[in-house]
Formats: sequence, structure tokens, C-alpha cells
Amino acid sequence: MPKQTLQQGRRWYVIHTYSGYEENVKRNLLQRIESMDMEDKIYNVLIPTEKKIKIKNGKRKITTEKIFPGYVLVEMVVDDNSWYVVRNTPNVTGFIGSGTTPTPISDLEIKNLQKRMGVEEPTFKIDVSIGAAVRITDGPFKGYEGKVNKIDEDRGKIKVLVSMFGRETPVELDFLQVKKI
Repeated sequence: MPKQTLQQGRRWYVIHTYSGYEENVKRNLLQRIESMDMEDKIYNVLIPTEKKIKIKNGKRKITTEKIFPGYVLVEMVVDDNSWYVVRNTPNVTGFIGSGTTPTPISDLEIKNLQKRMGVEEPTFKIDVSIGAAVRITDGPFKGYEGKVNKIDEDRGKIKVLVSMFGRETPVELDFLQVKKI
């Protein structure tokens, strides 16, 4: 094993794990840090997650999803011992970097990631405009096409004019129920 010669100080690094084992890796790593007296070298273990809005059975649900499945962030000072502790944690496949030398991620990336994770309520990203043609993808009007008549970004709702029985009928939908044509 080559010596870790880069003196980068306390930085954030990305470790690759088996997908679905991020929580196990975090738990195991925290136990190993404590049992091997590495608190002065390895400070923080983070699984980046964010809240997302999903529609299930016609109801809106807020779920927590991993931003980078298969990756865990570790704040640490890299030396031979700390590298060994992290690298030999069960289900860790390696550090992100060239060869055996981990590459730290920038402070700006960490700040942006923490900001993204810190958002309590997920925001609506409505990428349609008034007058746009849309296809309804969910609910009782699934398969119908119509024109966007009104957008309520605060509630994440849009009104679509659907042509039924020869006339335009306004239908209020969740923005997740439509797709731009």
C-alpha cells in the first residue's frame, strides 16, 4: 500500500459503497472510528439525501431520496491509518480519486450539497408555461391532452383545459400528473 503523502488537512472525501448499503457503511464506519480511536482524524460521515414529492395512489407524499446512491461522504484528515480504517470498512469499494490517493471535493460543492440537503420542504419545479400543450399522465383524465390555463406554483397545481364533448373543460391537476408534449 502506498503512503498517503498528500497533506490536505481536514477535507471532505467521497467513498464508493455497494448500492443500498450506505446506511450500513455509515453505521460500521462510525463504530470503527470509535473503536479504533480515530475521532481526531475522521470527523463526519454523511449520506446526502433530499426530500422529493411523489404521487402515490392519487395522494401526494414527501419522500427522502439519496442524492448519490452508492456514495457516502467522509470528512477526515487522510493519512495511512485513517485511509486504512475507511477503506477496509465492510461494503466500501474505495475512495473516489486517482489510484489509491483520495481526491477531496471542493468546499463550494460541499456548501451546495448541504444547502440542497437543508431544504425542509421540497419545491415545485414546474417546467410548463401557460398555453403549453400537455398530456395527462395520471388520475381519472390519464391519456387526455390539453392546454395549460393557470399555474399555481405555491401549491404545485395547474389548471388544464381539456376538450370533452366538444367543449373546453378546466381540470385542476398536480404538476406531477402532466407531461409537456
